[in-house]
Amino acid sequence: MTRRASRIPGDARGLWWAGGLLGFALSGFFDGILLHQVLQWHHLLSGLEAVASLERLVLWDGLFHILMYLVGLLGLGVLSRERRATAQPGAGRALLASALIGFGLWHLLDAVVSHWLLGIHRIRMDSEMPLLWDLVWLFLFGILFLYLGWRTASARRPPDSSGGRAIGFCLVTAALITGPLAALPPPDSTTIVLFKAGTSPLQVFAALDAVGGDLVWSNAEGTLWAFDLVEDAPASVFYQHGALLVSGGFLAAACLNWTRS
Repeated sequence: MTRRASRIPGDARGLWWAGGLLGFALSGFFDGILLHQVLQWHHLLSGLEAVASLERLVLWDGLFHILMYLVGLLGLGVLSRERRATAQPGAGRALLASALIGFGLWHLLDAVVSHWLLGIHRIRMDSEMPLLWDLVWLFLFGILFLYLGWRTASARRPPDSSGGRAIGFCLVTAALITGPLAALPPPDSTTIVLFKAGTSPLQVFAALDAVGGDLVWSNAEGTLWAFDLVEDAPASVFYQHGALLVSGGFLAAACLNWTRS
């Protein structure tokens, strides 16, 4: 650890935190977008029998993404504070290595804590060999990325004299792209809307009339609804009628509705 740090200027060591936090957040977005939404292999709490309702599964997936937003914003804040250090030789290596390590660390923690200790989900819930999928995923996106980060950090070649602004720009761009993508549903999917308790059916159907579409399903409590919307319908309109979370909408807007009770 001392040999690695000696290659990086003292005023650039904060970049390790910035890169690590951004890599960690990007790893969470990668998992959420690919496994929760595109492949739909699991939800965050798919392994808990007590959380059997789709309403709670969707809600906890949304809260998970909010947590990744907070980690990513923290990483962006640290990177902004250390922006002058990105011009120093070795800064690019520090950012890249720490981002790779942060990415791999997320999958390592997810496998050990979420899959094996808590059992809240597995990589493929429908597999007859869930441990095999867990181990393959852990190797590809956990151990391999940790190794690449370690190799990048411990490389004996001289630090890049061009600094780390290009790597920093790539990390910021990736965070700004994957963040909104985490709020989008899979292509051609039904829009799921979670309303706050006490929202009347009249309010729900008023929102549906405003955007256009058809009702697919709703739960007995009248809080979780599924709609087939017309193409390019502004699903964000549901937030104006008491929605807490909308698949395909920005989660930050939904947070405001938690205070309207």
